[in-house]
Amino acid sequence: MILHKTKDSQGQDAWQKENLCQFCSQSRNPLPKGWLSFATLRNKPLHIALVGNPNSGKSSLFNALTGLHQQVGNFPGVTVDKKMGTAQLSTQESASLIDLPGTYSLYPRRADEWVAYKVLMGVDPDIQPDLVLLVADASNLKRNLLFCSQILDLNIPVIMALTMNDIAQQKGTRIDLVGLQSDLGIPVVAVNPRKNKGMGELRKTIVQYGRLQSEGQKRAKPFIDIKALAPAVLEAGSPLFPEWNDYALLHRLIHAEGLETTASQKIQLQNLASTHGFNATKTQAEEIMQRYSRIRQLVQKNVAENGPLEKKLLTEKLDNILLHRTWGYAILLAVLFLLFQSIFWLAQYPMDGIEWVFAQTSGWLSGALPKAWWSDLFINGLVAGLSGIVVFIPQIMILFGLITILEDTGYMARISFLSDKLMRKAGLNGKSVMPMISGFACAVPAIMGARNIENRKERLLTILVTPLMSCSARLPVYTILISLVIDDHYYFGFLSLQGLVMMGLYLLGTVMALLISFVLKFFIRIQEKSFFILELPTYRAPRWANAGLTMIEKARIFVFDAGKVIMVISLLLWFLSNYGPGDRLEKIEQQYQSLSLAQPDQAARFSKQAAAEKLQNSYAGLVGQSIEPVIAPLGYDWKIGIALVTSFAAREVFVGTMATLYSVEEEDDQSLRAMMQSAVHADGRKVYTLPAALSLMVFYALAMQCMSTLSIVRRETKTWKWPVFQFVYMTALAYGMSWLVYVLFS
Repeated sequence: MILHKTKDSQGQDAWQKENLCQFCSQSRNPLPKGWLSFATLRNKPLHIALVGNPNSGKSSLFNALTGLHQQVGNFPGVTVDKKMGTAQLSTQESASLIDLPGTYSLYPRRADEWVAYKVLMGVDPDIQPDLVLLVADASNLKRNLLFCSQILDLNIPVIMALTMNDIAQQKGTRIDLVGLQSDLGIPVVAVNPRKNKGMGELRKTIVQYGRLQSEGQKRAKPFIDIKALAPAVLEAGSPLFPEWNDYALLHRLIHAEGLETTASQKIQLQNLASTHGFNATKTQAEEIMQRYSRIRQLVQKNVAENGPLEKKLLTEKLDNILLHRTWGYAILLAVLFLLFQSIFWLAQYPMDGIEWVFAQTSGWLSGALPKAWWSDLFINGLVAGLSGIVVFIPQIMILFGLITILEDTGYMARISFLSDKLMRKAGLNGKSVMPMISGFACAVPAIMGARNIENRKERLLTILVTPLMSCSARLPVYTILISLVIDDHYYFGFLSLQGLVMMGLYLLGTVMALLISFVLKFFIRIQEKSFFILELPTYRAPRWANAGLTMIEKARIFVFDAGKVIMVISLLLWFLSNYGPGDRLEKIEQQYQSLSLAQPDQAARFSKQAAAEKLQNSYAGLVGQSIEPVIAPLGYDWKIGIALVTSFAAREVFVGTMATLYSVEEEDDQSLRAMMQSAVHADGRKVYTLPAALSLMVFYALAMQCMSTLSIVRRETKTWKWPVFQFVYMTALAYGMSWLVYVLFS
């Protein structure tokens, strides 16, 4: 149902309800010229581009139309998500729907806006839509109509889906949809995708108003007089470029460098502009002024609003608290703390379950498969590598699920707004805070979460410093090292010294991330202006189905993209740890087999000692011993060197490596600490002294010790240059800071 403005018996404005599906049958609302029935035009699915302003409800509408029939990729050349899906319009017809990035006008500034712009201008070779579905916010119609009017003047078929009607009603805004669609010359459908209202009418409208048959049948009446904006240059250019209408030609003159044109076309456009003194900035300003002048008339005719003294909406009342200069930051810290802790709380049980399943599977396979190199490769290489991938999935799903909920409720935009001032001093912006905070759980999904940062330089800086945030994989390393050298002492009865040291390590990573970003911003030469234009959306209930879809999709991307690299490196590390030069390992195996036969009651101890000695003489062990001279200034021995190599697969591998080297059961944590406590160098000095342990903690806090992170950085930046740079600078930083700590505390 929609509202239509009429006159009552006394000549006053009156509003009556009408059924929108009567659009076609009403003689006073004839079918816009050129619109044809989709069913009579084609037998293949219609291709629809979904466009609109940010926060207009576009994503909600996309999810409502496509449901589970979605896939996510990247637009060629830019790391901007490409969401595509299939919308079932009726029992016989379906449509291919692509959700283009939100934009406010046809004057793009950011990479994601350029993506939408090129599709609408028809210069994207991969996406050629038959129909544009424009999403407009009914509660902010005047602003949304600017983008709508520009698309109309491109002379392409458009249907408007009017969202946020409930908010408009709360504001006391009433829209005459019949009058609006008559003045615009396009169908206008009121929808509420969150509650599935109006979706049936929208599907019918899409089916009925399909693709236009030819250029000559498209909208003939422009929204404004395009010729009047630059009459001389358009008059001269029309014969040269007959394939473009006046508005398309005008945009190619304004964005000559940004749109794909042939060399001859570019020269012709430049000659036209210089010959006729075309001023792009002045023309753009005049166009916007003319559009808003026409939009004001249209709004006055079709929109009725309450006076300025209306009651504040709930959103405004909440913002008085959540954006308060004092309480706003306190609430922000509390929300981030709960988000951070929830990732640990909620992910702990599924992660423990996954580890238990893989442990049981590995144990069963060890007993079922024969003793052979291929079975060891399968169990300790393939299965162990797969375990290292799957165990991350709960954190990835929970993190992106919680972030999606924060985005849906509208609070994510407030987090970016509150943190922008601090982030900007370090060369970042407010949108960098969520990936960095997410890095406390895992750098992999955190780096994936940096995609919503439009500025390329700020996005790259965020990716480069996010791994400095102490992730959950570092916790086992911190825990065992702190327990070795830090007394379990309490200050004031409740402040634990061990807890303070742990917090200090987290603060160290955060401070270093901001400092490194501050330094790198002077060296990364990406000349792109930073615009932090942020619209604060209204607070709404989260869409649980959308959160679920996002969780599944992000997990799938991680498993099938980053997982490939992880598996390859896991298999490589298995080879390095199980093979060595010559027949060293065979001799060790024979030696301990003889000892086990001579002393059967000591067979278990000999087996552990054999494993430790074989690891020492493997390629990985030899690498550890070869780098011992390099790490000796930090207070480390060759065993720590091996752990530094093996833990590149994942930081938490450090504890397992130590357990193997010291010939104790990995789960016997107390025995491992006791053996590490008594470990000594060749000259009798203790290995794990306070300076050495603190140095090692700092090294793990700052070093790039995670192949998963490097692989995801490669995927996000589309080059190996930045992962290599990241590995080098973080290793150098970790080495320098660890050496400094070792010297200061020695």
